[in-house]
Formats: sequence, structure tokens, C-alpha cells
Amino acid sequence: MSRTSSFRAAYDEVLGQWPGPVETVELPTPYGVTRVNSCGPSGAPPLVLLPGGGSTSTVWGACAAAGAARTHRMHAVDLVGDPGLSVPAPGRTLRSVADLVGWLDAVLDGLGPHGPVTLGGHSYGAWIAAHYAAARAARLGRLVLLDPTQVFAGLRPGYVLRALPVLVRPTPERIRSFLGWETGGAALDPAWLRLQDETAGFPAVRPVTGPRPDLGAFAGLPGARVDVLFAEHARCHDAGRAARAAREALPGARVDVLPGVAHHALPLTAAAEIARRLAE
Repeated sequence: MSRTSSFRAAYDEVLGQWPGPVETVELPTPYGVTRVNSCGPSGAPPLVLLPGGGSTSTVWGACAAAGAARTHRMHAVDLVGDPGLSVPAPGRTLRSVADLVGWLDAVLDGLGPHGPVTLGGHSYGAWIAAHYAAARAARLGRLVLLDPTQVFAGLRPGYVLRALPVLVRPTPERIRSFLGWETGGAALDPAWLRLQDETAGFPAVRPVTGPRPDLGAFAGLPGARVDVLFAEHARCHDAGRAARAAREALPGARVDVLPGVAHHALPLTAAAEIARRLAE
């Protein structure tokens, strides 16, 4: 089995655990074709979800099964340039926050959601979602940030040093070791772990980085809502300090800390609580 076909088999195995039926679409954007996996009632309020770096859209299946797909039409997106089934356009690499905003504009245009969109993201996906909300406040009704990185707090140096070998030269062994360290050995879905092993075969693409997003414009809109959930045992930042910074930056936001969970265990663990928040 080739590396590509083995990745696809692992991807489909995790996607097969989602509550059906699941609709898959490949949307054209200026930066390549974007794969979106959708489930839930077709006329329900739209919920667009971005995964953390390297996780693929399939990571949201636990939240879908826990109830998010009963109350919303859930659209989980594979990030362009990251492991997944999105295909980058030759010569059109995402290089800036403005590029990410343009890419997500095209994704939302392609989905054609009915009514105000709830946009959610985990980790790096939350950073993208926050920047989109800052730039396109009028397109969203609600923003949900799940243990966001580089939004309200920087990364701990120790975490960066531990992650560096995985970023520079990923191998299945390094990926498993890093996840075991960060999650404290949490029991993660075996099928998802096999998919994470397969991500080691993807070419390394430098992620877009930049300043922290200014969410003032979005938070100031009438009816806009921001929910932020931090992981108590996250090693990437101090959850308590990050939560205090979020409350200070966004006084009207709902900010909470999920007890007993680590950064990279989300959104697989605590799926019921996350789904309840997403469904509100």
C-alpha cells in the first residue's frame, strides 16, 4: 500500500466513525481545492470547524457524535497545506493572514450557509478563526475558540522545544512520543492515532504566522458572541493565565477552563462538553 493510499485508508477509517450520513465536498479556492466533511440536518444553523495543525477535519467526529451534528449543520474543513485531503494550488502558497482570510472567504462562499455562521477552531485552527472574525466580523454570528494558541498567550518555550523535532522531521514514533508527553498518556482513539502516524509522510509546509488577532471589532457587534474554552492541563501555555487574559481582552466573552484535559487530547476528549457548548 502506498503512502498516499495508506493515509487515505486511515482517514476514511476515522471518518467512518462519524454519525451518518456524511457529505463530502471539494471546494475550489484561490489557494487550492478544499475538502469539507459535513453532517447534520441540511436546514440547521451552520457550524464551520477548523482543526489544529496536523489533525485533519476528521478530529471533529467525536463532537459530531456527542450532539453537535444534531442541532447544527456541521462543516469540518481540511486546512490547505496541512495533512488532509485538501490540495494546494501550484504556486499559490498561503503566506499571510490576508491569504487565510481570502481562502476562508472562498470556503464559506462555496458552502453557501443559511443564516449566521458559527465559526470554531482548535489550537492553530482557533488562531485562524480568530483572525477571520477580526477581518470579517459581519459574516459571523458566533466564534468558538477551543484552547487557542497565540491568541491570548504565547507558547511556552519548553513546549516549543519538545515540539520542534516533530515539526522539523516528523516520524510516527516522534508523533506518538510527543502526543503521549503532552496529553499525559491519555487514551486517544486508536484509529485517529493511526491517522496521525500517516501524517508523517506529508511534505512540511511552513504555517502562516503573525500577530495576535484583535477581536474588538467582532466582539463589539450587536448579538455577536465569543466562547473560549481552555484545557486545564495544556502544556503549550498556562491555561489559567490565558483565561484571565481572554477575559481582560473580551469582557463580554464566555471564558472557561475544561478540567482534567490536555491541549492535544482535544477535541477527542471532553467531546460531550464541547458539543454542548457548540450546540448552544
